[in-house]
Amino acid sequence: MATWGYLNFQDSASPLMEQLIFFHDHTMIVLILVTSLVSYMMFSLFFNSLINRYLLENQNLEIIWTILPGLILTFIALPSLRILYLLDEVNKPSMTLKTIGHQWFWSYEYSDFLQLEFDSFMIPSDQLNNFNFRLMDVDNRVILPMLTQIRILISAADVIHSWTIPALGIKADAIPGRLNQISFMINRPGLFFGQCSEICGANHSFMPIVIESISMNSFLNWISSFKDS
Repeated sequence: MATWGYLNFQDSASPLMEQLIFFHDHTMIVLILVTSLVSYMMFSLFFNSLINRYLLENQNLEIIWTILPGLILTFIALPSLRILYLLDEVNKPSMTLKTIGHQWFWSYEYSDFLQLEFDSFMIPSDQLNNFNFRLMDVDNRVILPMLTQIRILISAADVIHSWTIPALGIKADAIPGRLNQISFMINRPGLFFGQCSEICGANHSFMPIVIESISMNSFLNWISSFKDS
């Protein structure tokens, strides 16, 4: 979870987020090289006393500084397109979770398990325990098994919301009358926090998301106990 003053990405918890971090580092290296080269050339021009008063054009130079930016953009665009298609790909999911955004809470349905469903509200500040996070914890967490391909179907009941978990590299709009889907796999256990990322009204910042990643055996035990209750 991100804390105050934390400027980097959250630690990745899915292969998609790892790819996004790699692409960020790749792009930053290219930007640093370009910025360094341009800065060096500008700095050298300021202190260069050599002037060619008869230089009107240089075709070779113009060809170079036209082709070089195109090659740099291609070097950035190819991995960007690859990740874009990876984010939209759904690889034979093992389970499906349905998510509906409301003003101002989320509802979830595990349709693979006899219509198991519940609502998830933010825990008010006056009901927090010592181990809860203010404005981030919910009364009913989304329990998901790790190392399992999961598909999430996302929609909304009233206005546009956005279901976002930064540590998993997930952000999908919840739009009334439309069904969006995303697929991911969590590669480690833990708690992963997110929030609605689309301004949806007065309590937009009070509808957090919490995913609890556990082992498959623990998940099946939770499903059994939930249905029994």
